[in-house]
Amino acid sequence: MASPQAIRFAKAISRLLGWIYTASWSLSFYPQPLLNIRRRSTTGTTPSFPFINTLGFLSYLASTLAFYASPLIRQQYAVRNPSAPHPTVRFNDVVFALHAVVLSALTWTMFAPRIWGFEQGAAQRVGTTIWGIAIGCVLAVMAVTGFVAAGPGAGHDAQGWAWIDVVYAVSYLKLLITVIKYIPQVQTNYRRKSTVGWSIEQILLDLVGGGLSVAQLAIDSLLEGDWSGVTGNPVKLGLGYVSVIFDVIFILQRYVFYRQPRRGPKEGEAEDGERSRLLGGREDE
Repeated sequence: MASPQAIRFAKAISRLLGWIYTASWSLSFYPQPLLNIRRRSTTGTTPSFPFINTLGFLSYLASTLAFYASPLIRQQYAVRNPSAPHPTVRFNDVVFALHAVVLSALTWTMFAPRIWGFEQGAAQRVGTTIWGIAIGCVLAVMAVTGFVAAGPGAGHDAQGWAWIDVVYAVSYLKLLITVIKYIPQVQTNYRRKSTVGWSIEQILLDLVGGGLSVAQLAIDSLLEGDWSGVTGNPVKLGLGYVSVIFDVIFILQRYVFYRQPRRGPKEGEAEDGERSRLLGGREDE
């Protein structure tokens, strides 16, 4: 059994990692809008990314607040995880989620010429597939909410369908969106054979944040003496791993595959990111 001094030290390291990854992830939202402002253009980026990111972080904020501040959700979590009854959600998670919603929404507005007057690609719009995924996610959460509310105990029996399951549904929405949101930009970079207009600084900061987030979760679970701290917070773990995977892809695109921007059309004007049939559909749909 670890000594009290070692436990205090581990808790201090966990808090430090939490604030560092919060700072890194929070700072990662600034390079792209600052680059757009400096270039007075959004060419080279896709509006699907900030659009679906805003929805994702709204869901993350809601689930994080529930695990952090709701007595009912925390009580139901403790019933389902008796060996580690305290959710591995920290105040820095709430701060990060709120900040992410604001910055993601701000970046999305930059694709509105009437607001910012930025130069845009020939067909920059949120694709129909992304819209469909967003609407489907919202409808799925509404369905789970109705099922729980109408079930036995009206969601208050932690051993059955409970309100914590609604929170999990909302949090899984964020995980799904994280898996999806990067794909249009990966495709755009591949099609243009260039990363011009896509900020690599945001990716490097995101990589640091993702790695430290997973490290903090591991330390917190060790302190609880049970890995249900991880299984009880799968979204935080998943966000860290998925972010790292896509960050590595973007880093390879920037520094290995497309080191020199391609010469020719004006920074991806005709090729910008939403023409993919996989995740955007046709732009004129």
